[in-house]
Amino acid sequence: MATADEVCVQVLLPLALPVAYSYLAPAAMDLVPGHYVRVPLGPRQMAGVVWSIEEAGEEPEISRDRLKYVAERFETPPMPEIQRRFVDWVAGYTLSAPGSILRMCLRSTEALSPPKPQMGYRTGGPEPARLTPQRQRVLEAASDNILLRPAELAEMAGVTMSVVRGLIDTKTLVGEVLPPLKSFDKPDPRAHQVQLSAEQAKAATVLRANVAARKYSVTLLDGVTGSGKTEVYFEAIAATVERGQQVLLMLPEIALTKGFVKRFEQRFGVRPAEWHSGMTARMRQRVWRGVALGEARVVIGARSALFLPFSDLGLIVVDEEHDTAFKQEDGVIYHARDMAVVRATLGKFPVVLSSATPALETLVNVDNERYQSVQLTRRHAGASYPQMDIIDLKTEGPEPQKWIAPRLVAAMAETLGDGEQVLLFLNRRGYAPLTLCRRCGHRFKCPDCDAWLVEHRFRRQLQCHHCGFNTNRPDECPSCQAQGSLVACGPGVERIAEEAVELFPEARLSILSSDMSSHKSLSDMLVDIAERKVDLIIGTQLAAKGHHFPGLTLVGIIDADIGFGQGDPRGAERTYQILRQVAGRAGREKQPGRAFIQTYAPEHPAIDALIKGDRDAFYDHEREVRKRSGFPPYGRLASIILSGPSQTGVEQFARMLARSAPSGDGARVLGPAPAPIAVIRGRHRYRLLVKTKRDFNVQKYISQWLQPLKIPSNLRLSIDVDPQSFF
Repeated sequence: MATADEVCVQVLLPLALPVAYSYLAPAAMDLVPGHYVRVPLGPRQMAGVVWSIEEAGEEPEISRDRLKYVAERFETPPMPEIQRRFVDWVAGYTLSAPGSILRMCLRSTEALSPPKPQMGYRTGGPEPARLTPQRQRVLEAASDNILLRPAELAEMAGVTMSVVRGLIDTKTLVGEVLPPLKSFDKPDPRAHQVQLSAEQAKAATVLRANVAARKYSVTLLDGVTGSGKTEVYFEAIAATVERGQQVLLMLPEIALTKGFVKRFEQRFGVRPAEWHSGMTARMRQRVWRGVALGEARVVIGARSALFLPFSDLGLIVVDEEHDTAFKQEDGVIYHARDMAVVRATLGKFPVVLSSATPALETLVNVDNERYQSVQLTRRHAGASYPQMDIIDLKTEGPEPQKWIAPRLVAAMAETLGDGEQVLLFLNRRGYAPLTLCRRCGHRFKCPDCDAWLVEHRFRRQLQCHHCGFNTNRPDECPSCQAQGSLVACGPGVERIAEEAVELFPEARLSILSSDMSSHKSLSDMLVDIAERKVDLIIGTQLAAKGHHFPGLTLVGIIDADIGFGQGDPRGAERTYQILRQVAGRAGREKQPGRAFIQTYAPEHPAIDALIKGDRDAFYDHEREVRKRSGFPPYGRLASIILSGPSQTGVEQFARMLARSAPSGDGARVLGPAPAPIAVIRGRHRYRLLVKTKRDFNVQKYISQWLQPLKIPSNLRLSIDVDPQSFF
């Protein structure tokens, strides 16, 4: 038991630990739950959070003599009680260690202390006597005339700190004291108000009323593409800022951030805070601390922004709420949209979910009156939805080794001739999904995964999209040594771009794909397209996400069938969503738009609904299919993936695990079976699927099942409650 001059505190550390650790602290340190502290852990010091304080007279679990002392209390506001409850809730729901959730909350430990003067560096001195490739990359990173810290330069150049310090020692990099971090300007809700249509104004009134009610609610802002959903939820943001509270606007892709920041600045007169993986460490420090101090009023960010230490969060907006990018698939596996709803429940404030193609789960919540819905049925400023045309590849497909059908080529020629933009969509990166030898049949496969290597011809590389392995594309077959025998099978966006250049050599072309360029160049590319500096866009799903391209009037979908028939219960829904979203990029201004859909399955309910413009018919069909099968949202799923270096070892343990599953009314264990991608990074994978009724406590079931089992040290077990993907 602590003395009168001491207290015993439980400190949660950002490690995969199931419980907080006990420490002693002087009473004069005046600790309360939520304080950020520095504590010893073995030979090192770590930042953690005081999770609880021992009550007077309470017996400690371990002897006082064995407890270490808290080393420091950081000068930053304590983690709010609501956020601590949120950490515990997410841990319980995802069956993760609370310390793993805390790690997501402490992405910038430097921000825990007030910023100190730091040195930044840029080019300006003499060239070094020896210019290595590593040094060259550092000089390129430092050549934008922006002061960067040594650690930031090393991260951007992909080199060690010693390379950067070597250039500092040679005075090639010139140092200056960095200016102090600027505080965030307050958005002006009345800066540049826009004239809303009657339909928009009606929807905005509902959202403003929800903000004024000061209580939890979820509203689906359900509007066709181009209907002005952003302007409507900006009104909810304005109402929240007027009340002095903070707002989180979540986007599925960081490539969307630049365009949204510009629109926000036009509406509110200042830039919002940004939070995503493309930020420098110094910027993360500024935003994290600004959020904790309440200075950052509006944050636009990716899913990880949900774990920032908001001091007074009053509204969350989830844009493109249906997007699968909101699901975190590694580490702690969670769905940011669903966790945003939980965060709002705990904080008693409203959530807005915005989409033109809502997730079926969201629509069923509207059906059951858990969520309310406001609809925008018309495109803004009188624009019409694009005309949809089917190209049946069974009867009017392209020539052999070509991928663009003649009718689409003719439409492209007409559109480009009129000075308008064309988008060709194929949701497949690279040049071709498979390269083989036509002489001996050798197929290029990843040495560490059960997957073919994707050819990236522009880089002359073969790459695995699961583990990142890449190798140069050889000139001869490694199996039979035949020269010139390698052929690419199937198209990716690079191959479509190659064909488009042959057809329209004068067109200014741009490829929108996440692996083609950096976050910065992607953002610049989107600006160029919006400003009509590009005629022909070739894009993956990145092209479907919330962009407004005024000059785009024709969309060609090269292969609409990629998402069908993959054993995914959400496959049809996702295909419909992405096709409707990408078709909706066309004709968003005065010029009418057209969309051509190349498919081998024109009778599929998703394709039929797109052509007829009957979204309700598709969702009704999906409701019925899912209800009959007991799949979400009418039932629950949890995936358990076991992986290890030996296929036999993984399979044997997986079978033992299946046999030990508790029998219970409402739960069924399927498997084990090899995962669809049976090997990733050299580890063999087996999957069990727990399928339950909707009201079944699957977390409790899995916890009771796994708790008594000892998992071999060479095996890894991951749990995905409510899986979105089935690879």
